[in-house]
Amino acid sequence: MSTITAAPKLALRHRLAERGVDRTLLLVVPGVLALIALFCYPFLYGLQLSFQPTKGGALGAYRTFFSDPFQRKSIWATFSLAIPASLINVGASVPISYRMRRDFRGKRLILALLVVPISLGTVLTAEGILEFYGPAGWFNRTLHLLGLADSPVRLTMNYTGVLLSLIISGFPFAYLLTHSYLSGIHPSLEKAAATLGADRWNRFRHITFPLLLPGLMTTFCLTFVMAFAVFPSALMVGDPDGSTHVISIEAYEAALERFDYAAGCADAMIMTALMLLVIGVVAGLRSRLYRGATGGKG
Repeated sequence: MSTITAAPKLALRHRLAERGVDRTLLLVVPGVLALIALFCYPFLYGLQLSFQPTKGGALGAYRTFFSDPFQRKSIWATFSLAIPASLINVGASVPISYRMRRDFRGKRLILALLVVPISLGTVLTAEGILEFYGPAGWFNRTLHLLGLADSPVRLTMNYTGVLLSLIISGFPFAYLLTHSYLSGIHPSLEKAAATLGADRWNRFRHITFPLLLPGLMTTFCLTFVMAFAVFPSALMVGDPDGSTHVISIEAYEAALERFDYAAGCADAMIMTALMLLVIGVVAGLRSRLYRGATGGKG
């Protein structure tokens, strides 16, 4: 009986092998199905819905967004938060990751402190910023006790509060990615340069950084996507009706406050297109950098 039931399986394996199909690729099927169910279908459904407004024709929701100065300004508000936060996170991760490659006392404790914000989440991070940097928070109390400020320094409910939240929540990801790329650069390259008389700065500038740059561009893309989708911190520690009225808030208000689902979907599609545009530009620069490094022709 076992031989009879095993025959179809052997025949299937033989047919797959003849067609050059690796059976281990079948393990990807559950992930592909989940991707279709949780991302592709909702995205395509939202895209279709964005072209079905109650008035204005197929492009009515898009025309409404770009014709309204307040809604159009949300593009600038989003970019003005996402790009600086991404650059700061990537820039700060480089020297810290470079130093953390070496062994020293207390390294594990510092590493834990660097990555612990991952476990906090955006909402808890925003709550912590309100408690620490708020008008009655510890930061302003300390400034007042030291006589450094007569009135509270406003670091919340504005642009600064959201930027702090994005830096705190996004830095651990930038650091872990940068550290992984640095770990892939063999130390013998720097040692060879040291034997030729290059100091630490020149070794980093001419050897480590050029090898690290493609990885930093990938890290920028990932941290940018995280920052561009800012929503909880923009509401909790920002000014959602002013300087931090980002596109995600506009989409939320359109869909769940005004119940205009076509406008909400259109806002989400515009947000997606802008993210893909930035990622495409960075990816294009990265590919050109690779071609230049390898001597390839464009």
